[in-house]
Amino acid sequence: MHKLVDFEIMQQQLKLNITGLQHVGIPVTDLNASIPFYEGLGFANVMEAPFHFQGGKGTCVMMQYGSILIELYQLPPKELSSIKKRNDGHIDHVAFNVTDIEYTFDTLKRGGYTILEEVPAFLQFWKNGCRYFNIVGPDGERLEFNQVLD
Repeated sequence: MHKLVDFEIMQQQLKLNITGLQHVGIPVTDLNASIPFYEGLGFANVMEAPFHFQGGKGTCVMMQYGSILIELYQLPPKELSSIKKRNDGHIDHVAFNVTDIEYTFDTLKRGGYTILEEVPAFLQFWKNGCRYFNIVGPDGERLEFNQVLD
């Protein structure tokens, strides 16, 4: 069951400083197949980084076409079965750019949103990395808030 959002906070029209859509994250079963597929559509592999998930190591790739970013990520081998069970594709999360990750995190925490991370996480993307966290919506959808570090 998801927490109810504090109505008083909602009425104040949260000022989260969202500046745009950061990226759409798509879990894939084989990056060696997915990367060429997206390259065939005109996307370029602009970043790649490992990440740790439930004791294993996965890989995350950012594919860019103009100002559009798609994050393709492959989970560690033992976790891939959950993706392979689906007969259709799916989008894992939508990410928003923010200008102050700590402020955004604290504001949403005070508002009663369900936040998946205890603190904003770090990923070695971009020149100086980025910090991000996710909230869960009413139907289990994940919304990521992401600050690219200067």
